[in-house]
Amino acid sequence: APVVSAVRLFVRGILRLLGVTVDPDSNILAVREEIAGALQLGHSEGVVEKEDRDRILGALDLRERVVEEIMLHRSGIEMIDADSDPSDILNQCLQSNHTRLPVFRDDPENIIGVIHAKDLLRAMYKLIGGPEGDASALKKFDVSSVAMKPYFVPETSTLDEQMRQFLRRRTHFALVVDEYGSLQGLITLEDILEEIVGEITDEFDPDADHPLLPGEDGNYYVDGAMTIRDLNRATDWSLPDDEANTLAGLVIHEAQMIPTPGQVFSFHGFRFEVTARDGNRITQLKIRPL
Repeated sequence: APVVSAVRLFVRGILRLLGVTVDPDSNILAVREEIAGALQLGHSEGVVEKEDRDRILGALDLRERVVEEIMLHRSGIEMIDADSDPSDILNQCLQSNHTRLPVFRDDPENIIGVIHAKDLLRAMYKLIGGPEGDASALKKFDVSSVAMKPYFVPETSTLDEQMRQFLRRRTHFALVVDEYGSLQGLITLEDILEEIVGEITDEFDPDADHPLLPGEDGNYYVDGAMTIRDLNRATDWSLPDDEANTLAGLVIHEAQMIPTPGQVFSFHGFRFEVTARDGNRITQLKIRPL
């Protein structure tokens, strides 16, 4: 119909102005594309709030994004050594900000289970015989006896499929492996939900301080581990995330080197200054639009 064609051409034009790539050879506008166009148009006219737009687009994007993009990298995973002294294991669980911790034996790659803090405390309490029991009985405690079987998922699973699997299995914690079976990271149901509703924090979140701090000079002080997608959502920027998931990864990819503090780069219409580095990891950046 002529009216439908005119509307589609109009939406395509708006999408191009907003930087959304549209296939010129496609005769039928995808449903997602139509919704995205309507949301962007509504937001530009002040009808649709930014948060509402981001939530709807985040839900629509779950089928296009994979686990690898949002997982917690293995370098940041807190684990329990199954051969540690039971009292050390108990203390680690009590000090941890997490209720579930992977358990390994001999090598961190060798995950033998996942322990829930409540299961651990219940088993230890039972072993010592209650409040009047003998705490020395803990020396016989074997953490693997109360650990749940680990749930492994491939890093290439889409977020949409992984969310369905979490709901089907009635769990929300999975360890991510690559094609060779090597541990790459972990993902939770909360991680996927955050792609829709934004960052979810509570009083136990160590990173509840803001990873993005605006400065008076127009610069933004950003944690290097912050994902490009989160930065784009927070600032309405459109930095590409095809080659890297985090801002540190983007800078390293574009610079083709591991920068040192003080080095400055300009690409994609932004100025990036490395302000802190820990080993080979960029920990802090200063960014501003050019």
